[in-house]
Amino acid sequence: MDEIKKIVNDVKAGNIKPIYFLMGEEPYYVDKISQYMEQSILTEEERGFNQMVLYGKDVSIDEIVSSAKRYPMMAERQVIIVKEAQHLSRTIDQLEAYALNPQPTTVLVICYKYKKLDKRKKAYKAIAKTGYIYESKKLYENQIGDWIRRVLAGKKYGITPKAAQMLVEFLGTDLGKINNELEKLQLIIPKGEEITPKHIEENIGISKDYNNFELRKAIGERDIVKATRIVNYFAQNPKDNPLVVTISLIYSFFSQLLQYHGLKDHSKGSVASALKINPYFVGEYQTAARNYPMKKSSKIVAHLRDIDVRSKGVGAVSISQADLLKELLVVIFG
Repeated sequence: MDEIKKIVNDVKAGNIKPIYFLMGEEPYYVDKISQYMEQSILTEEERGFNQMVLYGKDVSIDEIVSSAKRYPMMAERQVIIVKEAQHLSRTIDQLEAYALNPQPTTVLVICYKYKKLDKRKKAYKAIAKTGYIYESKKLYENQIGDWIRRVLAGKKYGITPKAAQMLVEFLGTDLGKINNELEKLQLIIPKGEEITPKHIEENIGISKDYNNFELRKAIGERDIVKATRIVNYFAQNPKDNPLVVTISLIYSFFSQLLQYHGLKDHSKGSVASALKINPYFVGEYQTAARNYPMKKSSKIVAHLRDIDVRSKGVGAVSISQADLLKELLVVIFG
């Protein structure tokens, strides 16, 4: 995010590069930066004649370069934004010649999503020399909660750890989807307030009581009644609670529990750092470690691998999600 702030501050200060190559596996920031360029470099009056949006599926590198070499009309600059440029991956090297000698009055913004330009390529070196290359890296699941908190803090909102975890478990690592839901919440909740699980349940439709977060907690505490209640709810609502997600999260939990057992330092800070979790959740692992010794945790992990394979239809015929969920609890609590 510091790199994005630098790009924004440079544009505001008029320190604008002739080429911006925005690439990487995470499309959210590629889109955000290009949207900012689209709205901020030229005035509304200048955009009519001097701003162009092209799409990688519909143009060639030669056509992009030809447009980039034109002079602006009654403006200091023209802006050309090439969206979905990853469709030009086979010919992107042809950009090298233009990159070595770009038109100084053109700002060429290339959105190369889901891919990366090879740093060994001449095109990469040429763009890096005269322009700016930004790589948007995919965040790991354990980083999303902190990302949510940072985004909301910048807009004067807070969020409880449980509410953030609910969003991650329900929406995964898609920053675009998560941001859309956060924007919906910001329309309803006054600035300065903290977003809670109740807000998530009432406005997004994720149950605050029946979700994988609560199932993991119930399992860790060996609360069989609560875990069974949640599993039954999942079985009755399979579309909203995919089995593959539940198994994956429980598998991850017990894998981390094995890692916890192997730690010499079980202090809160050390555990949070080693397991890459929010310190808020360390207590759950401490409780689970008392209920599931290393040997038991290891056996559960092995069984979960087997259940995961069978849930995908390998070596099993017509086993329902409900039956596999029940088996999951038998394995864990047995």
